[in-house]
Amino acid sequence: MIKTEQLMQKGRIFKIQKYCLHDGPGIRTTVFFQGCPLKCQWCHNPESQSFTDRIINHSNECLPGNIINEIEKDFIFFDQSGGGVTFSGGEPLCQPDFLFYLLDECRKREIHTCIDTSGYAPLVVFKEVCQKADMLLFDIKLIDNDMHKKYTGAPLKPVLDNLEFLLKKNINVKIRIPLIPGITDNDDNINGIISLLIKLKRFKDISLLPFHNTGEGKYETLGIKNHLKGLKPCSKTKTDKIKQKFANNGLNITISE
Repeated sequence: MIKTEQLMQKGRIFKIQKYCLHDGPGIRTTVFFQGCPLKCQWCHNPESQSFTDRIINHSNECLPGNIINEIEKDFIFFDQSGGGVTFSGGEPLCQPDFLFYLLDECRKREIHTCIDTSGYAPLVVFKEVCQKADMLLFDIKLIDNDMHKKYTGAPLKPVLDNLEFLLKKNINVKIRIPLIPGITDNDDNINGIISLLIKLKRFKDISLLPFHNTGEGKYETLGIKNHLKGLKPCSKTKTDKIKQKFANNGLNITISE
């Protein structure tokens, strides 16, 4: 829990984006936290990965009150569309005290909150965020631990542990699966994810996230090696085939633009 003396601490935010339509229900303001424990090779926000540097055109150490003030400016859009605020990143669970305070302040104002997370966080942090947030956008990237470590730089188990914890929680969860050609879109990975979701039963609202290369230029600017330079998105035919495979197993599936 946040102590009184912590309320003036700064959190690292690298961007606030208005009028977002794909980060939860309705029109949303998305607050992007700086820093992520994963290093996904396909990340389209590589500037968000570092906890201390590599910010492009942003150098934001923000007080909670400043963030809340920005969120409140969009209240009329939230009210009319059923929207709210989404905390994304980077990984918002890496700054838990800052995040929890923002969630509490949004709840006081009856603003719907959503967390866009990789699921990679200590269970104690994950438990508290489930008590404070209204919705989770939870990524499942790779179902094989070795592949997960190879392409994200971190083990899979904490993600699966947190997913299993959600089974007993009354919180709205949408599973999101990035479709990365040659990495996450192969039959073994897709079939493995489907089998896991069928076994868990609780999660039937699924969103596929086709790869796009809009972040490619950022890697050069940051001086970071782009392992997937030149990679093209999945074809529509393949994306539709994967979508149908999920649908055939009773899962509610959408494709996010």
